Amino acid sequence: MPSIFTRIIRGEIPCHKVGEDEHFLAFLDINPLREGHSLVIPKLEVDKFFDLPADVLAAIMPFAQEVAGRIAKVVPCNRIGVSVVGLEVPHAHVHLIPIDSVYDMDFARPKFQFTQEELASFAKRIREA
Repeated sequence: MPSIFTRIIRGEIPCHKVGEDEHFLAFLDINPLREGHSLVIPKLEVDKFFDLPADVLAAIMPFAQEVAGRIAKVVPCNRIGVSVVGLEVPHAHVHLIPIDSVYDMDFARPKFQFTQEELASFAKRIREA
């Protein structure tokens, strides 16, 4: 059965895209820790991040770097935090989270709730940055 991320890639489930190329997709997290919290996923469905083929693993960070740069232009923050957790969805992914302190990376914190309109606006601003 395809992962929810594969279904997003196929267009079966909507998302708020912030970046895409032939190998990767970046979109806003629907349970964000901060405004602009995005996920970067390979279009190849592989459960564990370090099980990705070496070429995909090598290419995901330059793609994430470009997305992180756009997020940083739009969301006021000290830096963009990076996390690879991979427990909730069996599809390798990287979290890009605007942060001002290490506390901003605490996944146990309550998540922000944004409307679909707010998410669409964030995504548009990041794509256009």
